[in-house]
Amino acid sequence: MTNTHTGDRNPGSVFLIFLRLGLTSFGGPIAHLGYFRDEFVTRRRWLSERSYADLVALCQFLPGPASSQVGMALGLSRSGYAGALAAWAGFTLPSAVALILFALGISTYGNAISPGALHGLKVVAVAVVAQAVWGMARNLCTDVPRITIMAIATCVVLLVPSAWGQVGMIAAAGIAGLLLFKPAQDGAHDPLPITVSRRVGAIWLTLFFALLVGLPVLAQLMPSQPMAVVDAFFRAGSLVFGGGHVVLPLLQAEVVPSGWVSNDAFLAGYGAAQAVPGPLFTFASFLGASMSTTPSGWIGGTICLLAIFAPSFLLVVGALPFWERLRHSMRTQAALAGVNAAVVGLLLAALYQPVWTSAIHQPRDFGLALVALVALMFWKLPPWLVVIGSGAAGWLLSAVL
Repeated sequence: MTNTHTGDRNPGSVFLIFLRLGLTSFGGPIAHLGYFRDEFVTRRRWLSERSYADLVALCQFLPGPASSQVGMALGLSRSGYAGALAAWAGFTLPSAVALILFALGISTYGNAISPGALHGLKVVAVAVVAQAVWGMARNLCTDVPRITIMAIATCVVLLVPSAWGQVGMIAAAGIAGLLLFKPAQDGAHDPLPITVSRRVGAIWLTLFFALLVGLPVLAQLMPSQPMAVVDAFFRAGSLVFGGGHVVLPLLQAEVVPSGWVSNDAFLAGYGAAQAVPGPLFTFASFLGASMSTTPSGWIGGTICLLAIFAPSFLLVVGALPFWERLRHSMRTQAALAGVNAAVVGLLLAALYQPVWTSAIHQPRDFGLALVALVALMFWKLPPWLVVIGSGAAGWLLSAVL
């Protein structure tokens, strides 16, 4: 496909294009992929429709935030590694800065913010996660074996509430997928417009696995708060299949039991994250800025943001050279089917604990969550408007009742 925008091959232009998208892309990862398609396939013609579909398939296959990974790959195709970083920075910074400011506002002016408004943000998180569970279950749990894997995963994660319990469940679901499913072979496709050699890709993948295995060891050998934080957020970014909402249980298991962030602050920040554009993974910047121990503030937010997105960069650049072979592997697709079903179970468990148990205490809380869910799913209101409305409703209900 002929490119009609030759002036946008330098990293600065790539950054500005993605900055505009980062300021205006509300609605979650599926909506982000729609914005990207309109911008880069229809308007700018950076790649063909089929190539874009293949790129989306690769990023959904990898753990991590699919829309951010597609953006990194698009930046890589235009301007190399600098373009990948520019695309990520442009798309990520607006929401990250907004969430760090929100965290600092809560810590500085927490007493001035109505507890009812903060509770409204916790309640709207129930609606947001419920919508995500419903949408993912309809797409990923389409038969009895997948529904069974989902139910088992939910029970296991509730009984073993730890990050390693979730990781073990994902691994077991992948094995079950290999045994149970036989996916159909995909049809023809266009090669992706990115040239990274297999040797270089192998180096990036080796670095990813070295960090995934080595950071927990370093955290034990050189115990410190910054090392423990980097390890926790890198691991969360490495093990999230199924989109940004699935990072909720992984992060909650890391930061709340350890006392780094209170459960109330965690859920208030998660609710606020629905009101900003860009990737949901920037929730990590809120958590870093909210930590009760150092690093916190701007430094903590930046460290957590870089740590949770680093696996995505390493995986995208490393996997691209091998995707042509992987996408045709029936075993890979079968394992992924099991993993996806388990991911829905993880999110369903998170909907109960901590989201529901921390937010729904009275009948009025349930009513507010129900109205927010209907507003999102059936009235099709933008998430940021539902979040603001829930915060206002929480404040009003606490003042009147």
